[in-house]
Amino acid sequence: MTSYLDALHQILTTGVDREGRNGGTRAFFGMQLRYNLQEGFPAVTTKKLAFRSMKAELLGFIRAYDKVEKFQKLGTRIWNANADTWNRGGQLGRIYGVQWRQWRTENGEHDQLAEVIARLKEEPHSRRHIVTAWNPGELAEMALPPCHIFFQFFVAEGKLSLQMYLRSCDMFLGVPFNIASYALLLSMVAQVTELEPNEFILTLGDAHIYHAHLVQVETQLQREPYPPPKLVLNPSVTCIDDFKMQDIRLVDYQHHDIIRAPLIV
Repeated sequence: MTSYLDALHQILTTGVDREGRNGGTRAFFGMQLRYNLQEGFPAVTTKKLAFRSMKAELLGFIRAYDKVEKFQKLGTRIWNANADTWNRGGQLGRIYGVQWRQWRTENGEHDQLAEVIARLKEEPHSRRHIVTAWNPGELAEMALPPCHIFFQFFVAEGKLSLQMYLRSCDMFLGVPFNIASYALLLSMVAQVTELEPNEFILTLGDAHIYHAHLVQVETQLQREPYPPPKLVLNPSVTCIDDFKMQDIRLVDYQHHDIIRAPLIV
């Protein structure tokens, strides 16, 4: 995770202070982080990653959940604040997974994720392995407009890579979660397409540290990272819809203590 720590340092030392919708930030526009999954799973080690919450959220996306109680039953409360702010009785609207699996068309709904997985098997070298969550016509129907707005797969020599574009990047709380989530998604899709997980590339748009997190970032940068852990998936799962919480484990995960900070929505 050294590239993530280097990005924190760059933003902290060269970023521009700005006022935004939800408070002050120090921001840098346009960055890229790369992680080779063959060298280990990119879980942050300079603080504790909420791995259970992360995998619960991803499974909720894959299942097209649109209610906060469904995410809670899987084991994450990460959507509670957004649900409270939107104030629609726990509804989250047409957020990430709904767009991934139930994109509205004039003829009904389109399952982007299922189509991409099928195309990876049939036409692995296609340049159209893309899933988007950014639906301009439905942004008002979402508790939160998507921050990670689209992702693209790439196959070469039997190995699967994934690049994701993140338009708004909460570097302290959100980005470590995003890195782990999409590295996990890459690994899951690789397994069900019988490919080897290779590289996760994260392209950052507005990469920012909230002013309320500056002290926490300075604390984190003083810590020495540990070696990356290993991701273990249940090898019997061959369909993306069949993954359950117990099918996904992280082993040999060494980490520093939690650094608490306010979640800004």
